[in-house]
Amino acid sequence: MLTPNSWQKSSFSGGDQGDACVEVAHLAPHISIRDSKAPARATLTFPAEAFAPFVEALKDPYSARS
Repeated sequence: MLTPNSWQKSSFSGGDQGDACVEVAHLAPHISIRDSKAPARATLTFPAEAFAPFVEALKDPYSARS
């Protein structure tokens, strides 16, 4: 079960405000992400082994189309 303490804010959060980022929670064998500005809304949950490819695809959105 995810609790408020399960979530970690990205170290790349938007400046001093910390209001432009995502939060990540690891609940083996899955990883969940959510919008830090709307934590009560939906989350995305991935098998742990799919999380790194997801992040890489976000960095280079055109790589998935090749």
